[in-house]
Amino acid sequence: MRFGFFDQLPCPDGFTERQRYKDILAQIDLADTLGFDTAWLGEIHFIRQFSILSDPLMTLAAAAQRTHRIRLGTAVTLLPLHNPIKIAEEAAICDILSDGRLEFGVGRGIARHYPSYGIPPEESRGRFNEALDFILAAWTNETFSFDGRYFQARDLALVPRPVQTPHPPVRIAANSPDTFPLAAERRLPLFASPLINPPDKLKAGLAVYRDSLPAGYHGDTALAFPLHVAASREAARQQCEPGLMRFLHVAIEAALPQPQDPANIEAFHHEVREQPCDLRRHGPGDRSFWRPRLLRRANSRAAGGIWLRRIHRLLQPRRPYGPAIGQGDDEALRRSRHAALTLAQSVRTSLRTACVAC
Repeated sequence: MRFGFFDQLPCPDGFTERQRYKDILAQIDLADTLGFDTAWLGEIHFIRQFSILSDPLMTLAAAAQRTHRIRLGTAVTLLPLHNPIKIAEEAAICDILSDGRLEFGVGRGIARHYPSYGIPPEESRGRFNEALDFILAAWTNETFSFDGRYFQARDLALVPRPVQTPHPPVRIAANSPDTFPLAAERRLPLFASPLINPPDKLKAGLAVYRDSLPAGYHGDTALAFPLHVAASREAARQQCEPGLMRFLHVAIEAALPQPQDPANIEAFHHEVREQPCDLRRHGPGDRSFWRPRLLRRANSRAAGGIWLRRIHRLLQPRRPYGPAIGQGDDEALRRSRHAALTLAQSVRTSLRTACVAC
């Protein structure tokens, strides 16, 4: 088993981007000294409070100049957004500057990235598959040609070439059900997280991945979940939960589709603001909190506030003699398999796993 850490470099109010980049380089340097196996950096665009890490390969190349042992990985490079020639070149340079320590993680990202790059979201899967095939061909052939729907090349010789042969290790982010068999078909290792894939769906996806691998071939899965170490479980929760909830608030906001009708969205925001923020004010019989009419209008970014408060309810400590106030109302949601509850269950499971006592 190997241990690493993941960061996507959020930059909340009160911090400068310059300082945050100094922070991440110092963190990778410390991880190298402490014996972590890998530092993983994500690629996210246009959401300052969520991430300012728009080019993880460049950041990892800088980190390579101050580290000696730790492997340096992208988690992930968003292949559909970029020209594969440029990504193949930049990843090769990063592998050279790190003396062969690059781990090349790839994925598709979230839908809101695509319009600003001028790419229809429905082309995501096709572009991803083509770009990955293109990059692997560029790394494993002296010259090659490629004739795809989105990318083409004729007698192309890529320079420079990676240090690792035949190429840096490639890993696929499995954030949707169709990715598990795809990774198995390509015999590539996975990224997965119970914060994105609820535990039951993650378990099912990993079973599909293992069953789809060729006989005798052993898969490799990197699991990412929040981890906080403290002197006690109570202290770990107290220290970890506020930051995790802030992260989830921004994550839900980022994942929701962008609003199209400002008039309707403003009315929606007004109704959401009328709801109490402290879930513990709601008694077990108070079902007005769920506001089904609002939840059906989940195309609004404001729905994230409702989802987050529902998650917060699930995170309240359970009493020895039964659930905390309001938690009993979740049974109807469990039966309906509402998406907000699915996310909340994932967070709760991750917190229980992550709050480790020294």
